[in-house]
Amino acid sequence: MSERSPAPGGLELVQSLVNTLNIESGADSLDTAQGRARFGLDEEDVPGARELRESLRVALLAHAGHPPHREVTPLGELLTAGPLLVTVDTGDGSAALAAADEGPLLSRVAAAIAQALVEGTWTRLKACEAADCHWAYYDRSPAGRGRWCSMQVCGARAKMRRYRAK
Repeated sequence: MSERSPAPGGLELVQSLVNTLNIESGADSLDTAQGRARFGLDEEDVPGARELRESLRVALLAHAGHPPHREVTPLGELLTAGPLLVTVDTGDGSAALAAADEGPLLSRVAAAIAQALVEGTWTRLKACEAADCHWAYYDRSPAGRGRWCSMQVCGARAKMRRYRAK
């Protein structure tokens, strides 16, 4: 949906996962072997990945100041199953959070969110305001108040609806 550039660092994984579902068309790339392979998922992993995706979408909607699109398992509850470890570089002594197990998608998402928290970028990852979109995008606007994944599509539609309502 969006012409915006991908989110930085590990947030690109989160953005890609949320954007596996095109709400407007109903197409879900997790239904295909190629779509699942992108995330290292088997067919039996898909229900958990979908649950994680929709919990992430609710968090991204909250980042943009919007209510949940539906009832979901709270993201914090899901992330408890993706334990993190503190790693310390022996060369420079720098510390970082890393997934305890790099394999599962949940662990990789938990590590990406933790790293984004440290970098201060987590709240810049948002979901589009448009109810027929909710596409994830990284808000690079100076004030951090972006509302749509694309001003040319979702933003233009919203402005046209407001204009017609007048």
